[in-house]
Amino acid sequence: MPISWTAPQASEPLHWETSIPGSKSITNRAYVLAALADSPSILHNPLESRDTRLMEEALSAMGIGFSHSGSTVTVTPGPLHGADVDCGLAGTVMRFLPPVAALAQGPVHMDGDEQARSRPMHTTVQALRDLGVEVEGDTLPLTIVSQGTPEGGEVTVDASASSQFVSGLLLSGARYRQGITVTHRGAALPSLPHIEMTVEMLREAGVTVHEGENSWRVEPGAIAGRQWQIEPDLSNATPFLAAAAVAGGEVTIADWPARTTQPGDAIRPILEDMGAKVTLEGSKLSVLAPVGARLSGIERDLGDVGELTPTIAALCALADSPSRLTGIAHLRGHETDRLAALASNLNGLGGKVTELGDGLYIEPATLHGGPWKAWADHRMATAGAIIGLRVPGVEVDDIACTAKTLPEFESMWENMLHG
Repeated sequence: MPISWTAPQASEPLHWETSIPGSKSITNRAYVLAALADSPSILHNPLESRDTRLMEEALSAMGIGFSHSGSTVTVTPGPLHGADVDCGLAGTVMRFLPPVAALAQGPVHMDGDEQARSRPMHTTVQALRDLGVEVEGDTLPLTIVSQGTPEGGEVTVDASASSQFVSGLLLSGARYRQGITVTHRGAALPSLPHIEMTVEMLREAGVTVHEGENSWRVEPGAIAGRQWQIEPDLSNATPFLAAAAVAGGEVTIADWPARTTQPGDAIRPILEDMGAKVTLEGSKLSVLAPVGARLSGIERDLGDVGELTPTIAALCALADSPSRLTGIAHLRGHETDRLAALASNLNGLGGKVTELGDGLYIEPATLHGGPWKAWADHRMATAGAIIGLRVPGVEVDDIACTAKTLPEFESMWENMLHG
């Protein structure tokens, strides 16, 4: 039974510098590529969280070796075989592993948390069927029945619900006999930076990838074992950076990459547009704001950076002018329906939030304390923490769900406020 957590208020300006653990998105992509490589790989500073642990346990159950030593993990590829896989609530496990399972000798049975059973999976399932792979079931639980290497070839998908559908197929495509060509046909493709991340990492592993308009071609061939240096998770950094804009003072994140494909980097211009000062000196990113500073509302298409929406919506709810956040209809299929959850939580605290077809319209309002439901969604929980910096009595019902991607969130938040 989750324990309610009273989000602490900021009683004084923040003066805090920290490092953020590794990126979940990069870690889980590196695990898949390392599992399919032709020699061992070493990951430096991979994230250790529920989502990455689920990926490791799933690949291990299918025959891949993992060895931990300090802040490094050595991944040793091996023949893939049938297994039972727990996806938890991890979209990367749900969408990346079925194409891997198609390479296994023997059936791979996949299931997950109750909420995972309602997350979209049909695009991945139908793509594998179109490629000649037998799949039993359309959502979790499902079973991939394969006898080794699929033929591969061309497949057309509608990935408007999640870019993970494309990334999952591309990550395994080099191991298919003909490689794979994935074409997206449908509404706007969300979270393009995550596909760019996938393509870049494939190329770093020696895989040839051709890009067209809404189309990607992965040539068949070896995936090289290599050293992977995992960047800090920039999306997990955003609640702490937002805290400086809300409470005043300065928060600094170390080891911010000069160049990255992570969507979290987009928080920089957004915070500036809302009134904060953002500086990047060397590898240190700082957000500064005076105590009591007013936040300005924004109009933004967040289609490419949808995972930042809970952080941004929390900031907008504390702004003194309206905000319109669009391009994020796909968030209805995340860990929870994030648009409905944000509207419900904020309106429950006295906010004025209207759900749009593809986003949220947030008007200024005086907020009060009350319950904040996380819905087992790590980013919903951290959004409640941001609101609580300025609004007393915000009760987040499940702060522990932040362990999905940042197990240290609660202690880091308290340390930021109290040292």
